[in-house]
Amino acid sequence: MVESLGEEEMVVTPWEVSGEIDYSRLIEQFGTQPINEQLLERMKRYSGDLHIQLRRGVFFSHRDLDWLLDRYDAGERFVLYTGRGPSGNVHLGHVIPWLFTKHLQDTFDAKLYFQLTDDEKFLVSQDLTLKDTMQLTYDNALDVLASGFDPKKTFLISDVKNVQTLYKIAVEIAKHVTYSTAKAVFGFKESSNIG
Repeated sequence: MVESLGEEEMVVTPWEVSGEIDYSRLIEQFGTQPINEQLLERMKRYSGDLHIQLRRGVFFSHRDLDWLLDRYDAGERFVLYTGRGPSGNVHLGHVIPWLFTKHLQDTFDAKLYFQLTDDEKFLVSQDLTLKDTMQLTYDNALDVLASGFDPKKTFLISDVKNVQTLYKIAVEIAKHVTYSTAKAVFGFKESSNIG
């Protein structure tokens, strides 16, 4: 942990959160936009009421949500994508964003692709065997299914078991993701193992 003038420096990555959180700085660092009143009103129109996590400011910024809603209003469909790195049991911190994802799936009648990054967790954790991560993937998949997502519109992807599907998708996405975007989103450093 880095100390700065007697105060703990803010660190926010997908793997670590520490220090006093400066939300304005996070928005700048990750290249997102604040969720403003206009966007909240727009979201309210789609579902009739604001989701509790939007009302309470749990989600405070976005990347291209306004653009996505413009496309939706023009008649285009979209899919949802999220995931989980199966390194242990699911806890409330994992479930909180899933609740909002379920709300989006229900509101927009959207398909959900849920990626279980078992390969990544195996590569970055010296304590887990591949067999361990495969068992955690199975256990975590049961937790995802128990969260109430529409089973006809929810697709679970295990990186290890679905590499033939995943690789095609990864190549399509990789073509459009710059190093600076990946660095901003994941907090990569020169020494990072990208797994």
